[in-house]
Amino acid sequence: MKLLAHILCLSVLDRCEGLEMDAVAVNEEGIPYFFKGDHLFKGFHGKAELSNESFAELDDHHHLGHVDAAFRMHYEDNPADHDHMFFFLDTKVFSYYQHKLEDGYPKDISEVFPGIPDHLDAAVECPKPECDEDSVIFFKGDDIYHYNVRTKAVDEKEFKSMPNCTSAFHFMDHYYCFHGHMFSKFDPKTGEVHGRYPKEARDYFMRCSKFSDDSDHVERERCSRVHLDAITSDNAGNMYAFRGHHFLRRDEGNDTLKADTIEHAFKELHSEVDAVFSYEDHLYMIKDDQLFLYKVGEPHTHLDGYPKPLKEELGIEGPIEAAFICGDHHIAHIIKDQIIYEVDLKVSPRVAGNEHPIALFKKVDAAMCDALGLKVIVGNHFYHFGSPMLLTASRSLPEQRRVSLELFGCDH
Repeated sequence: MKLLAHILCLSVLDRCEGLEMDAVAVNEEGIPYFFKGDHLFKGFHGKAELSNESFAELDDHHHLGHVDAAFRMHYEDNPADHDHMFFFLDTKVFSYYQHKLEDGYPKDISEVFPGIPDHLDAAVECPKPECDEDSVIFFKGDDIYHYNVRTKAVDEKEFKSMPNCTSAFHFMDHYYCFHGHMFSKFDPKTGEVHGRYPKEARDYFMRCSKFSDDSDHVERERCSRVHLDAITSDNAGNMYAFRGHHFLRRDEGNDTLKADTIEHAFKELHSEVDAVFSYEDHLYMIKDDQLFLYKVGEPHTHLDGYPKPLKEELGIEGPIEAAFICGDHHIAHIIKDQIIYEVDLKVSPRVAGNEHPIALFKKVDAAMCDALGLKVIVGNHFYHFGSPMLLTASRSLPEQRRVSLELFGCDH
């Protein structure tokens, strides 16, 4: 009966329905985990799964109803705790490293974090220099506790301008307090909330098919924390950036961004593409193992006979991670499974060959070339390489830059 209840809950638990998350934490690889009841959402899209499938002991040691609070520890001076994920359930705390429960856990919260109460609402790490010392901020009702992880001292704070947090997390150098399905960005030292908050969490932290009724479509896509699926610029220099069901467009010589749904502008695709590149005034749009071809223009014209199998058109099996062309060349670069392939678009049949391994990234989300070179997008950041060859030849990462700020001008 319990298993049946879990299956039924999995079938109806939908983060896009405006769920109030119990806890949010970022794992060791920077992927946000959203907890709701005894379920877990990994990343910004995808279905719920049982929390005990990833963290079995949460159920074994404690009949899991829900996780009260969670955070990832930042304390480089103590490798025994640094990058560990801590989960709080009632009076107990669990410490995991790479999804393995540390010996001796669970423990009483008062033993591991003396001075911190039980039955918490939220918790978030605050490393130096964002806080004066490496700290954890705990929330319980109106009470705020700054916990110094080195000295174990507790400093009680009063965050007057911030609502009570049902969950909180640290992401992309910012701090977010979730209250219901809304969120506010706050200063971790003072609790001050600057800007137009609260905002709808589904607009920025979840890949949902529809905007909320009062959303600013362009701001949502500019400032979303969800990673891009694909990005390209056409021969005229117009940029297209795709994410989930939506895309942004910026025309050459115009800083104004426009947002639209993929279904409206590319109705044959409906939503969600894996990769896009531009060649000879056409957009090559790749989804799963199919290639869709559109003539650039207003509106974009879908060519007869498409979609066609990706293997037939580009000589490679789908799905792929990214694709791009640099300059006026006729070589398409295809990224799949940490390997970059070259496809000569002027030959027939086309073959994916001349492959080179990519050592710097486990997975690439999107990539594009512009006048400055190659931009490789991984998560919420991008890296600039002077040429595709440098992507495979480099042994160290160039400077990390934020997608939302550097490409779309969103600084919040």
